[in-house]
Amino acid sequence: MSNFKILTTDGLARRGEFDTVHGKVQTPVFQNVGTIAAIKGALSTEDLRQLGTQIELSNTYHLHLRPGDEVVKKLGGLHKFMNWDRPILTDSGGFQVFSLAKLRNITEEGVTFASHIDGHKIFMGPEESMRIQSNLASTIAMAFDECVENPAPKDYVKKSVDRTYRWLVRCKNEMERLNSLEDTINKQQMLFGINQGGTYDDLRIEHMQRIAELDLPGYAIGGLAVGESHEEMYHILDVTLPHAPEDKSRYLMGVGTPSNIIESVARGIDFFDCVMPTRNARHGFIFTRHGTMNMKNQKYELDTRPIDEECSCPTCQKYTRAYIRHLFKAGEMLAMRLCVIHNLYFYNELMERIRTAIEEHRFEEFRRENVEKLATRL
Repeated sequence: MSNFKILTTDGLARRGEFDTVHGKVQTPVFQNVGTIAAIKGALSTEDLRQLGTQIELSNTYHLHLRPGDEVVKKLGGLHKFMNWDRPILTDSGGFQVFSLAKLRNITEEGVTFASHIDGHKIFMGPEESMRIQSNLASTIAMAFDECVENPAPKDYVKKSVDRTYRWLVRCKNEMERLNSLEDTINKQQMLFGINQGGTYDDLRIEHMQRIAELDLPGYAIGGLAVGESHEEMYHILDVTLPHAPEDKSRYLMGVGTPSNIIESVARGIDFFDCVMPTRNARHGFIFTRHGTMNMKNQKYELDTRPIDEECSCPTCQKYTRAYIRHLFKAGEMLAMRLCVIHNLYFYNELMERIRTAIEEHRFEEFRRENVEKLATRL
């Protein structure tokens, strides 16, 4: 039985519903990133509810380092710990091992690396990643994989993809074991597999075909948005997605801009996540229905309009551009908070507009109207 139901399609774009032990998710969906069980910018889970967040995403690697996944388990799991009753997805730690660890050694067993906090040696393989994620008790756990930088030599990528497949089989077996244990908090934890293969069409296709046979609740496309062009990314989606199971949800990891999201929905993606809306907001970089703006610009000094006059977020309802610019110039934390609130609301609302456009079979028109406009610098 699939947890995912396609309600309607418009071209390759899919409007679906994903059923979990922590509630239903309407797709396409953007997952709001709270790396260490908190959204950077001083937002509470109460704020997230108000902003229409459906899924919160936290990070296995960071939570394993602090406070420690054993600690989170003793406190009743991530949902209880951070006071969030909707779905949580945890990524496997694979990407952080490859991006943060200066020294690392990859073997068939897993990866030995040095903590980026204090340098102590850590080993993580498929079983360890599953055990950490089981302790965190997230709704969806991601498979442990190797994220290869683009471009990388084809023979290396081939070996890496084969190993990532073997790791996925081990993840699946370990999760089944963990879900059957007495003291497991979330016995309905789901595993998503990750497609890798760099920028090589044949490796991507072959890997997707192999992992599709494992009949997992969802499939992610990993290893993109790490240096290749947008065109290359779209091309990989075009060649790979026809080989992904129709009736399972599809997740494009770490993407991206509003235009990237619209283009990827057009190719059949259902799940997204990215630190961009929160990270950019903390530096005064804002997304609006008409394009992007920098709140620190001199031109907003006397501007009494809200950030976006068409926006219903709590920030746009109550505060002016002039005031937010002043907060940034004065180094006030409230500047970050107000901008993060706006950007997350904007992303969550964008997904709602995308879902409605698919339902009303006018997604192509929505795409034409918005892809370039949303990327414009105001």
